[in-house]
Amino acid sequence: MYEKYMQKAISLAEKAALKDEVPVGAVIVKDGKIIAEGYNLKEKKNCSVYHAEIVAIIKACKKTGDWRLNGCEMYVTLEPCPMCAGAIVNSRLDKLIFGAYDKKAGGCKTLYNITEDSRLNHRLEVKGGIMEKECAEILSKYFENKRKKK
Repeated sequence: MYEKYMQKAISLAEKAALKDEVPVGAVIVKDGKIIAEGYNLKEKKNCSVYHAEIVAIIKACKKTGDWRLNGCEMYVTLEPCPMCAGAIVNSRLDKLIFGAYDKKAGGCKTLYNITEDSRLNHRLEVKGGIMEKECAEILSKYFENKRKKK
């Protein structure tokens, strides 16, 4: 069930890698249909906030005409960082499904649990480790290639 949408997020991550962006891809789904997608654009936009999740949220808000993304799910190849986790909470997404866990910056399970923190006014269901091997491999290959080039 989750694999269909995660596969699309993986294809977006691969697209990011081809553009020399850290390969993370995200899709937002509503009623079984992808309504928005994004991948990292930090290098292209020369701005630290252009993470895949933020790009997808912006597109989904434009598509729905609302900042509230109730009834929507996000699929992303890497566990969101604290900034993206905050944006996900503030967007009122219902569910987050991610691939690889992020030991250095994970904001949804690994280092922090922002998306399920009862002190915040919105919480959402989170499931990690979906197609984890494939998602982690894209990142590993990308950084391995970057090291070889140096």
